[in-house]
Amino acid sequence: MTSAQLLKTSPEESAFGAQPSRMASTGVVLGSSPPPAAVWPPLDFAMGALSCCAACVFTNPLEVVKTRLQLQGELRARGSYQRHYRGVLQALWVVGRTDGLRGLQKGLSVGLIYQGVMNGVRLGSYSYCEALGITSFHGGSLLSGAGVGALGALIASPAYLVKTHLQAQTVEAIAVGHQHNHLGVSDAFVTIYRRDGLIGLWRGVNGAVPRVMVGSAAQLATFTSAKDWVSHSQWFSPNSCLTALIAAMISGVAVAISMTPFDVISTRLYNQPVDEFRKGRLYHGFSDCLLKVCQAEGLLGLYKGMGPVFVRLAPHTVLSMLFWDLMRQQTVKNNQNQGRS
Repeated sequence: MTSAQLLKTSPEESAFGAQPSRMASTGVVLGSSPPPAAVWPPLDFAMGALSCCAACVFTNPLEVVKTRLQLQGELRARGSYQRHYRGVLQALWVVGRTDGLRGLQKGLSVGLIYQGVMNGVRLGSYSYCEALGITSFHGGSLLSGAGVGALGALIASPAYLVKTHLQAQTVEAIAVGHQHNHLGVSDAFVTIYRRDGLIGLWRGVNGAVPRVMVGSAAQLATFTSAKDWVSHSQWFSPNSCLTALIAAMISGVAVAISMTPFDVISTRLYNQPVDEFRKGRLYHGFSDCLLKVCQAEGLLGLYKGMGPVFVRLAPHTVLSMLFWDLMRQQTVKNNQNQGRS
């Protein structure tokens, strides 16, 4: 039996639960997870956005630290630069002591915009793929996750650009990477637009799209598979929030491991300075950045900030997927109750 052929033991449904599947000739009920009960698409988009925004409020300080660690020692050999940040906890302490508590939430407002737009599009589109039955095919979850991730990253790229600039920005004593010195979110958007035009707001998108494609494919495919596995193991009662919680924890580990190198490249491309011809001064694109990082910093350079990436992505994935799953379950339940009444 392949991974796509899961044994169905429960007739219960949830937002990601199983529905009746076809009978094999052997008499065993087989088939991959069919589409979930339908949720009105605009509402599903809103729930995806809301769930990830709620998670972002808790994990944004780790995003600030991750950005600083990934920019520290940019294109310099290990040991040839001053290390302001030496780990997750020490970096949080340095940022909090130097920039204050507000410094730990730098870029939060535009981060919420990014999370709302990107994940609203991503999770809402994934639900639509499920409703169409695309995810029920072998590899469907992986391809759907990658596709909707690319779409969300493309649309929300300007917000991620500004977020990266603001989170890298700090006082000279602990500054790393290029300092853009924006006065705030609106000033950043206006400055970039006036200097580079509309296309300048999408600078770095060539790094963002593969980053989110990989992360989204890993997150959604592993979350769906893990949730099916936990449900069929019958460890908890049907529709228990613990099922979604365990699945989200497994998904968080997969995302952190697969996404970190792409995350480093994306951060570098977004934060690099530009010349008078509106071209990046450090990197010409994704592959150029990949080669330069490996040559100057070694393969481990692609895993800079792995600690905060994992510490941030794991709880962010757990919180966002848990919130999303619970909201969808409640919506489906309300729709079923209304249908009976």
